[in-house]
Amino acid sequence: MVFKKSQSIKFLQPTMESFETIVGPATEVHGRIVANESLRIDGRVVGNIESRQGKNVSIALGRTGMVQGDINAFRVLVAGRVEGNIYATERVELHEGAEVRGDITYGQLGIEHGAKLNGLMISKSGEEPEGATDSTAIFQANWNKIKSQ
Repeated sequence: MVFKKSQSIKFLQPTMESFETIVGPATEVHGRIVANESLRIDGRVVGNIESRQGKNVSIALGRTGMVQGDINAFRVLVAGRVEGNIYATERVELHEGAEVRGDITYGQLGIEHGAKLNGLMISKSGEEPEGATDSTAIFQANWNKIKSQ
């Protein structure tokens, strides 16, 4: 695990996040992680990741990052793999190459072409996700329309 003070990492444009803690690609963590500040994962985490209550924490998975467990944070950015549910009060971003096997509960959802989701998208506001070009996202949006008619 590498700890770097106030290092800015350009995750994917236009998002710019600052991460206090980085789990490097050669690191594997087993157990629950509670973050007080934003966390970037390029390695593997087996266990749930959550932000301390009342903190606006971002959790980002780089392309080599993998989480086997649930993620609960203010903002969740995924370019790697998640096997578990994602709960984000503000926003979830699924970038190209992301693979999520679990449900996503979000305030806002952005999906890039090439992201994969095997689960449900649950909006807190009932809105459809922006950038829903992935076939799973399109199917889910259409299915929700059919069910509501």
